[in-house]
Amino acid sequence: MSLAIIYPNKDVSNWVTALHACDPKLKVEVWPEIGNPEEIEFALCWNHPAAVLQQFPNLKCISSLGAGVNHLLNDSTRPTNIPLVRLVDDGLKQSMAEYVMLGVLEHFRRFQDYRQQQTDGEWKEQQIPHMSEIGIGIMGCGEIGRYVANKLSEFGCNVFGWSRSPKEINNIPVYSGNDELDKFLKKANILVCLLPLTPETENILNTQTFNRLPPKTYLINVARGFHLVEEDLLLALESGQLSGALLDVFREEPLPKHHPFWSHNKITITPHVASVTNPKSAAVQIVENYRRAQNGETLLNLVNVEGGY
Repeated sequence: MSLAIIYPNKDVSNWVTALHACDPKLKVEVWPEIGNPEEIEFALCWNHPAAVLQQFPNLKCISSLGAGVNHLLNDSTRPTNIPLVRLVDDGLKQSMAEYVMLGVLEHFRRFQDYRQQQTDGEWKEQQIPHMSEIGIGIMGCGEIGRYVANKLSEFGCNVFGWSRSPKEINNIPVYSGNDELDKFLKKANILVCLLPLTPETENILNTQTFNRLPPKTYLINVARGFHLVEEDLLLALESGQLSGALLDVFREEPLPKHHPFWSHNKITITPHVASVTNPKSAAVQIVENYRRAQNGETLLNLVNVEGGY
């Protein structure tokens, strides 16, 4: 029996090495070079081709190669009787916290203004408020959202969260549901989206949401591209309702060369790198789930298929 890695057009040799370091006896195959499809019991997937999972009649578990699972949930050809799991890795949480912290500090300390001043040869001190006066709203209080919120709070930020259902974070206010969304938004000078992508959250970053924020709020989207209505962002930046945006995820990736985001002076783009799975740290979790799947035990980090995360 073996494990298959399905990650088209990607060199996955580091994944193979990490998995073998955890279990030298584990048989790892890389799609499309699969010897006997009937031997595959565990599939590790990212952006897998449609219908590919139907090739493996003895699958016991399908795992995402990251925290996100939309690529699996959106696959109408996926065998629905096979449990799904995702990766919940301390390395993912730490790298996401680093990215969000960098985005918050660059905006708060007005580094974009200083870069422009350097270009212009201008020596001028920018006035900034005390950090406690800047409200940082975290949309999405799952594993990663809670971790990011705690790190920001430990650094001295005025941080609060919002979740679709009630959640608790030590010493951090958390709003929940549509009834408390207004209270959350009106306090957010920096809005960070870390929501799962579900039918309820798709397009949530839109004109209606932006207009409920304080003027000149800064947006950081590190969740999914389909949370953001791109045309509404451009309008909000033009009107001044938003002061800028840091975007790591997009509706189409790679971002098309002609896209207006590339040249917009109030938008900073990164190529979906906010939190990248580290094979060495994630391999332990994968091998453990492989063992559990073989033995019929409860799997780690099961996906709530109906909930979408």
